[in-house]
Amino acid sequence: MEKLHLPIIIEMDEDVHYIVSCPLFKGCHSYGETIDEAVKNIREVIDICIGETEVKELNKFVGSQLAEMATDPEIQAELRDIDREFAVTEADGLES
Repeated sequence: MEKLHLPIIIEMDEDVHYIVSCPLFKGCHSYGETIDEAVKNIREVIDICIGETEVKELNKFVGSQLAEMATDPEIQAELRDIDREFAVTEADGLES
């Protein structure tokens, strides 16, 4: 069976839940208490979206890019802390 490789976006909300979406499909979102749970859940939602979406209805995912912004030094420190926390979580692995 051929596998699709689809982009997903993972975010963390204020309650430390992981919100995940696949930008190719309109309304394709899910969540989980861990990254692994969120990814498992989005796979189920993607399966539904694949069955209900025609190719011509797909969004065209172009890619992602980081934007460099000037901010207050205090905000920069907070963002660095978040980035370090995410890097540790990411290093734990995203198993497929």
